[in-house]
Amino acid sequence: MTSAERPAGSAGDPVIDLLVVGDCNPDVLVQGDDLAPAFGQQEKLVDAMALVVGGSAAIMAVAAARLGLRVAIVAAIGDDAAGQFMSAQLASEGVDTSAIAVRAGYGTGMTVVLSRGDDRASLTALGAIATLTAADVPDTLLARARHVHVGSYFLLERSLGPGLPALFAAARAAGATTSLDTNWDPSENWGDDNLVAALAQTDLLLPNEAEALRLSGATDLDGAVAALARTGATVAVKLGARGALCADGPRWYVAGPAPAQPVDSTGAGDCFGAGLLAGLARGLELPDALALGCAVGAASTEGPGGTGSAPALDTALALARSVTVSAVRP
Repeated sequence: MTSAERPAGSAGDPVIDLLVVGDCNPDVLVQGDDLAPAFGQQEKLVDAMALVVGGSAAIMAVAAARLGLRVAIVAAIGDDAAGQFMSAQLASEGVDTSAIAVRAGYGTGMTVVLSRGDDRASLTALGAIATLTAADVPDTLLARARHVHVGSYFLLERSLGPGLPALFAAARAAGATTSLDTNWDPSENWGDDNLVAALAQTDLLLPNEAEALRLSGATDLDGAVAALARTGATVAVKLGARGALCADGPRWYVAGPAPAQPVDSTGAGDCFGAGLLAGLARGLELPDALALGCAVGAASTEGPGGTGSAPALDTALALARSVTVSAVRP
């Protein structure tokens, strides 16, 4: 799953450890125990509300940058305050935002996250998110990337989907590895021929348990992982507080959870992915990289929002030592 060291660009540009492609939008995070709106012009009070970094791709980019990776993001935003907020937040974390496209006539996508700590619901307005295409990924960035990750595929299915197989194929031909996190499919169609073709060019697939079941059509987790692994990808299924299950060809691993006191689970799966990719980029073996992913995901739940408590590398490595990873038979 690791890629070879890549040469710098022709102009001496540094190698990019992780090129993230996907959604970049603020989350309006609403926290409390009773979050059901009361229509009829009634007003209810909640515990807290905040504007935070959102979008699966953007959350992963920030979490990976905190772990010491050189990260760039490709996304589409509107020419508005929400887009400016996201660009500023990502840049302040050291993420290269030069390939964020600003779309005239579109608003920046936004999500309202209703969080009860251990569970959440989301309401998303796509805005500019759904305009992103493979043509928006600069060849210069692709040539410098060691790994290319796409987040929230189903939010971008109509725009990015047709060009994604060729984009991933080009990345792999240039020596990079690839990963995909489809996230939930709002249409509940769960993919078409474009997704099948993209999975054939995917080195690492990162669904959660519910997504794995729907993507595969299986009725149980082991069956889902086995079916998805037949695409040729390494499959790492995020199991929330239960850790993760990973299939790498004939080798299967169960990674136990890291200790945490959860406040909000928003973005925990994206932080898991960032930790896993950071471990692989550092040359860790897959079980150790899985432990790092579980540590980063768990740590991220101890603060509000997807990046509120995403840890630095030293903290994550220390926490990873508490994670047990066992080989299991498929």
